[in-house]
Amino acid sequence: MTESTEGRAEDNARVYQSRGDQHITEHHHHGPPGAPAGTAPDSVRRPAVGRAPVVLRDRLELMTRLRTAVEEGGADQVFVLHGLGGCGKTAVASEVFRMATVERGRIGLWVNAPDLSSLRAGMLAVAADLGASEGELTAARNGLRAAADLVWDRLDRSGQPWLLVIDNADDPAILREGNWLRTSPGGITLVTTRQVASHWWPGATLHHVGVLPREDAAQVLCDLAPERGTPEEAAEIADRLGRLPLALTLAGGYLAHQVISPWSMAEYGRALDRGGEVDSIDLLDQGAAYSGADPSRHLASTTWELSLDALHAQGLPEATALVRLLSCWSHDPLPLQLLTGPGIDTVVSRARVESALRGLLDHSLTRLAPGPPRCLRTHGVLLESIARSTPAGLRDALVSTAAALLLPVMPMTSCPWTREDPPLAPYVPHTMALLRRATQWARVGRSAVARVLECTLRLAVALHRSGDYASALSVAQEAVAYGTQALGANHPAVIAVRQRSGRSLYRLGRYEEAEAVHRLALTDCTAVFGANGIETLESCMGLSPLLAWVLDQKDAAAALVRRAVEGRTAALGAAHPSTLIARTYLMEFTAGPETDPSSGAELLSDCHRTVGPGHAIALDAELNVSFALVASGRQARALSHVDTVVAGFERTHGRDHPRTLAARALRSRALGETGRIDEAVAEAERVADSRARVLGAGHPWTRWSQERLGEWQRARQAQLPGDQPAGETE
Repeated sequence: MTESTEGRAEDNARVYQSRGDQHITEHHHHGPPGAPAGTAPDSVRRPAVGRAPVVLRDRLELMTRLRTAVEEGGADQVFVLHGLGGCGKTAVASEVFRMATVERGRIGLWVNAPDLSSLRAGMLAVAADLGASEGELTAARNGLRAAADLVWDRLDRSGQPWLLVIDNADDPAILREGNWLRTSPGGITLVTTRQVASHWWPGATLHHVGVLPREDAAQVLCDLAPERGTPEEAAEIADRLGRLPLALTLAGGYLAHQVISPWSMAEYGRALDRGGEVDSIDLLDQGAAYSGADPSRHLASTTWELSLDALHAQGLPEATALVRLLSCWSHDPLPLQLLTGPGIDTVVSRARVESALRGLLDHSLTRLAPGPPRCLRTHGVLLESIARSTPAGLRDALVSTAAALLLPVMPMTSCPWTREDPPLAPYVPHTMALLRRATQWARVGRSAVARVLECTLRLAVALHRSGDYASALSVAQEAVAYGTQALGANHPAVIAVRQRSGRSLYRLGRYEEAEAVHRLALTDCTAVFGANGIETLESCMGLSPLLAWVLDQKDAAAALVRRAVEGRTAALGAAHPSTLIARTYLMEFTAGPETDPSSGAELLSDCHRTVGPGHAIALDAELNVSFALVASGRQARALSHVDTVVAGFERTHGRDHPRTLAARALRSRALGETGRIDEAVAEAERVADSRARVLGAGHPWTRWSQERLGEWQRARQAQLPGDQPAGETE
């Protein structure tokens, strides 16, 4: 053979060339190129856990199922425990391992599988433990035979039933690619993972592992630090930590191992509640004590970064951006519709939101919560950890986006509330969490904080108009506190929520506090915006009902409202809704024997033309026109108007709404003063009972209603009731 020989090979291909006869022996290597051999674990007969629980708390139903499988000689089964990192999957697996080995005499085998190298090393160590020869192991390590086949051959041939735990298998692709996960007649396999997607686990039985019930979560703390506090104090800390086992273990470890100045549970709880003063994630991490080589899984600051890194490697960096956005809101159920707004594009492209969310769900970083509405639920400690690690340069955009997504679901302050409106309760915790995040994060700009305050203002107004004055006050007061800290007391956005808190205080019957809030707001508005500024005129309106009905200064109240009417007319026009509201107030405060009926007719005409007859502004105006007619001795004429108002408020607000009850109180008076005493008593009874139920027995309006009821009851014996103050204008 005289021709030249030439050949080329690429990657793993080979070319054999010869000018004579040669004998060639080729070994076929199994496994990907450059697959790491890994270092064998110290033991596969002991769980590789950082800190085993003193006692496994709760998990009774899950443990019963797994115990049954182990006790009944189960085999050819794979169980998968999935859930959020830190929820206690490994602790459950460790207890099942103990039960199988100690109580049932099974061989227990434990493999840590966070990556391919660890998985291969651990599984080959299992094969060695079950009798594989050094030659077989060397061939498998060097790729000369299929390593997974060697391991499962040894497992299948085991003369004793076994339990194999594959822990931290958060990347199931490495199990599938090497065919590392199989069933066997020799025993049961138990996998722990953060990966919930069922397509990764064909044929396996999946079990979700979540947070602990309150009592069991408290007991975890008491197990770890029994001398540090009471079960109730432990339960309060458990609630603060979302009853997440990792967080409970860290907190208990911290309390148990302090030496110089040990804290009580109450002191630890107060530290967690200090917000911006104490980094709660850093405080948790101080309780860490590791026995393994990978502390990242045992720290609140890093454990979830592992899942986000995996998502990034899978081509989903948007998942990190999305969970950072979620960290602006609360751990309470978050309506999914918030993630559909166009404003989300500044953080995550709308075209990628679905895939990013799917990634978070698959890695147990969030969960779907049953509706309606359909919601997400993300653990609070996870959100705090993500927020803590969010780069400062991204925070302003995240807060602005979160506010932009919330604003469209909050009614405009100019929109009246009706009972058909979608409930706002699901958005309350998220609005307040965003407010706290915006004011506690560094490098969030003033304009972003102001947008968040606009969300809180809309929320407070809507809650107030729905009749939930206590919730409205809570929202407004918290907004004032955080807004003042970030922007100053006289920023327009802060002043607006200060005014709103005064209105809610008045409605709750806390008159002295309401007066102080409104007087200070009026003084500040006058100094900042001038005597005729729109904000100043709003403060005039807020203070006026207190002057009229609490301090008996109707002339002073009327003077403030006239100022508001004139200022709003000049700035906005006589028929603007804000001007109509001011004119409605003026009708109430100037009502008396000399009231000109034509002024009420003009007000109603303007309201009907501008907002429509059934609008809340028009109904308020008609109620005060009715009051003016009663005060001027025209009760029969007033009744037709007040009947319209009662029907309108019942339709839009409900039978027990404070506005409906105010209209019924006036109806009772008009009926009594026209001689229809029995009807007046019946109406007064309804109002007194409803106000006691809605506002409380001690509310001034409840007591006033009970007094009027007594007067009408005595009127049956020819005694006449006294005049009623309306005092019901918002």
